[in-house]
Amino acid sequence: MRMNDRKPAVRQTRLNVSEPMELMDFLLAKMGGMKRNSVKALLSHRQVSVNAEVTTQYNTLLKPGDVVTVSSERGNTELMHPKVRVIFEDPYLIVIEKKENLLTVRTDNGNELTAYSILKKHVLKASKFNRIYTVHRLDRETSGVLVFAKDRSVQLALQENWHTDVKKRIYVAVVEGRMERQEDTIVSWLTENEKSLKVHSSPVDNGGQQAVTHYRVIKSNDDYSLLEIELATGRKNQIRVHMQSIGHPVIGDKRYGAKTNPIGRLALHARILEFTHPVTKKPVHFETPVPRNFLHLFH
Repeated sequence: MRMNDRKPAVRQTRLNVSEPMELMDFLLAKMGGMKRNSVKALLSHRQVSVNAEVTTQYNTLLKPGDVVTVSSERGNTELMHPKVRVIFEDPYLIVIEKKENLLTVRTDNGNELTAYSILKKHVLKASKFNRIYTVHRLDRETSGVLVFAKDRSVQLALQENWHTDVKKRIYVAVVEGRMERQEDTIVSWLTENEKSLKVHSSPVDNGGQQAVTHYRVIKSNDDYSLLEIELATGRKNQIRVHMQSIGHPVIGDKRYGAKTNPIGRLALHARILEFTHPVTKKPVHFETPVPRNFLHLFH
């Protein structure tokens, strides 16, 4: 690597808020004689964060205890893409809502569009030094909250502490039939067939990975049930396999026993993700709405 190809060190200036005021007035007071147009440029270039969340609004109201961070590096421009919506971005993370029928990251050497490739192209627009790192994955057919890191050390910190730092993982799913119980917990042991790559569930310990899924019914009719599902473990295809094991496969999931596909997709959506931020150590909570076509089945 040539010296001029090395990424410049990014400086982060942290400013503590002690009294209520608008962001513009606060920055004018704290940034050493900076003019209004210069502050507006920082905001438009997405270099200002309030409590680790990028903001571009000069009239954002600050309150005592808030932390304003000004970065020496320009942030990413807003992402406009039909398959990806940015929910949250700070200097360390990008959290998105992934649409269905999009891989998180490619599984071979092909050029298929993925959430990773979309974000990689997006961050490179701001700087040729910017990078994206995969933290976890959602199945191609599953939509919902997905987290990427901007730094290798942040990626490793999240992955190494995922099982302790993730406080809440909630999905919604539409399954076939009316549930016998309004809420329940499914516990089984999952193994993957090496040839078919299909996951199988056993009610007894057969040497596989233990998987625990909690669910409750939100809506139901004679044909379908809308469930809120909370994962106590995060195994491959866990929800899909568990729903099949109790005789209520996720609609659109032909691989795991579904006979119906009324909305033309797998009806599984990662709705809520809550975890401890790997850098600020504060809890962060990300939530997306229940897909409308899930709800239309119950109107």
